[in-house]
Amino acid sequence: MAEVRFDQILDEYVDFCNEAGKINVNLYEEYNVMRGLRDSNGRGVLTGLTEVSDVKGFEVVDGHRIPIDGELYFQGYEIKDLVKGFDNSKYGYEEATFLLLFGKLPSESQLESFIEVLEDLRQLPESFNRDVIMKAPSRDMMNVLQKCVLTLYTYDSDPNNLDIRNVLMQCLKLIAQFPVMAAYGYQAYRHYYLDKSLVIHRPKKGLSTAENILRLLRTDGKYTELEAKVLDVCLVIHAEHGGGNNSTFTTHVLTSTGTDTYSTVAASLGSLKGPRHGGANIKVQQMFNDLKEHVRDWENEDELRSYLLDLLGKRAFDKSGLIYGMGHAVYSKSDPRAVILKHYAKMLSEEKGLEREFALYERVEHMAAELISENRRTFKDVCANVDFYSGFVYSMLKLPMEIFTPIFAISRISGWSAHRIEELVNNGKIIRPAYKFVGEHKEYLPIEKRDW
Repeated sequence: MAEVRFDQILDEYVDFCNEAGKINVNLYEEYNVMRGLRDSNGRGVLTGLTEVSDVKGFEVVDGHRIPIDGELYFQGYEIKDLVKGFDNSKYGYEEATFLLLFGKLPSESQLESFIEVLEDLRQLPESFNRDVIMKAPSRDMMNVLQKCVLTLYTYDSDPNNLDIRNVLMQCLKLIAQFPVMAAYGYQAYRHYYLDKSLVIHRPKKGLSTAENILRLLRTDGKYTELEAKVLDVCLVIHAEHGGGNNSTFTTHVLTSTGTDTYSTVAASLGSLKGPRHGGANIKVQQMFNDLKEHVRDWENEDELRSYLLDLLGKRAFDKSGLIYGMGHAVYSKSDPRAVILKHYAKMLSEEKGLEREFALYERVEHMAAELISENRRTFKDVCANVDFYSGFVYSMLKLPMEIFTPIFAISRISGWSAHRIEELVNNGKIIRPAYKFVGEHKEYLPIEKRDW
């Protein structure tokens, strides 16, 4: 078929899709459909129970929802207390992972054993890097992770066994190997697509997950103590965020079908990849890059306000009308993860000599909150979410933008694993939300009688 003819037919098919797939928006209200599993106020519809984590953005007082500073709990422990408690340890992420999986904070000996387990599992199967990652490099590291996870199914002698012992071992391997797969995927991309030297480091025992990530990604394998500490904090605060976020809900949906761990995690990766979910911090970075091109004086509030109003008015950046990194579905007064990350972003900016850039982020955060409230004519507080500062932190750590979302996945695999095991332990029903048919029932016509 000629290329022009093919394009014409495809364009016609697209028109068919647009015509056949369009649903009258008024029907959602008529049938009380909770679009996006949210009620009319934007709150998530209760679809399950969990003990893994809790996300709080309000309290109910005399029947009224009162916004509070955001709180996030891992197995009942508040994230701020956990991060503070991990302050003198380089293994915060490992300790948080133990907590999420087993419901309790480890003793010193338990943590040492757990770290040894992850170290023993971190190495990929023989020739996996060469045969799976290097022979088919990708421009997208989330695609690399999905491909690697699905391929690991074939290296597993008992992949479909849903016994908790077997699933736990599968999850521990993925937790240990995610940093290696992501780093090797990036090195392959860097070599084959950017024509850079191919540098492959092996993961090293005695190093934390955060230290190994920096070592695997950097040509010289070097990093400062503060850099490793800040990345460790990033991994901790991204490790879990309740059962209702899109990728974790995906974990529950897939697990409820009885499918294998690799298929479940690959689906969760696909969810996290979306720019409305795990890819949001990239949008923040791109937005700030655009801001720097159009605002000459970062300290001039009038210039900044004008640019931010252009963002809201769909006249700047991607013309979406959004100020990326601002606002959250649950938090309104503050996102506890953003509060923590802002503190470490300030520390890192001082080490890197980027205090002026940190001040720009802080200035935009305050101005954007006010302008969004004014623009929407609402009294509801608007706060910076975790994505507002995470991209800036990753940039200061000299992590390539291609690895931003994979870092999220490297962290969140702990939470996904905890939720998968919780779903299996409780033997829940298959998750099957209802959709109402609003089309027309039609009489079948033989092809010779069809007239468009």
